[in-house]
Amino acid sequence: MTTILVVDDDRLMRRSVAIGLQDAGYSTETAGSGEEALEKAREVQPELVLLDIGLPGMDGKETLRALRQSFAAPIIFVTARRRELDEIVGLELGADDYVTKPFDMDVLLARVRAVLRRAGGRGERGRGTDPQNLVVGDLELDRSAHEVSVGGQRVELSPREFQLLSFLASRAGEVAAVDDILKNVWGTDWVGETQTVYVHIRWLRKKIEEDAARPRRLHTVRGVGYRLTPAGKDESHVA
Repeated sequence: MTTILVVDDDRLMRRSVAIGLQDAGYSTETAGSGEEALEKAREVQPELVLLDIGLPGMDGKETLRALRQSFAAPIIFVTARRRELDEIVGLELGADDYVTKPFDMDVLLARVRAVLRRAGGRGERGRGTDPQNLVVGDLELDRSAHEVSVGGQRVELSPREFQLLSFLASRAGEVAAVDDILKNVWGTDWVGETQTVYVHIRWLRKKIEEDAARPRRLHTVRGVGYRLTPAGKDESHVA
């Protein structure tokens, strides 16, 4: 049976979420702090963690960093800051998804199932013949090593940022529609908002562009999607 670790400092929230997950057929463990979450994770090795960002003491971001040092299971951030999506750095740090409070249990279960499905069947999506090493101008991407460099300088990307850049690089010069990006990077069962693509594009630009406000590699095609080209090779973009 799949075990999910629910981490929240609100006892009633922990209990209600745990009951909802149990009713859906999952085994649950709970923790009220980041420190307790680390202990429980080592003890039970859960298949997924629901992690509240607003923990006292060791907050959700610190807890995620600590979990990622020795823990490979997917993590879903739970946050009450819906209007502050741009500032939720959990996805950049390596969280696999997020859900905002207050949430409907059916929505949470859909996210949980989607993340577990992706974690259980990960692999390269899309073109099965894509090479492991992709080069787009001075941008080089090594899929097997999960490494990216721009102008010979190593760039650190979160797992989701790497997947997004990999998808765009495998279609360099082509326009990737937002719906296609969601389907190939987040999965066909993604139930979140399209805004998450815009946020990740902004994060990517900050890391691979000299000036994120004037991108030379990762271009916006208004009303359609995004195109990755060698630096300076696309003069028709709208940033």
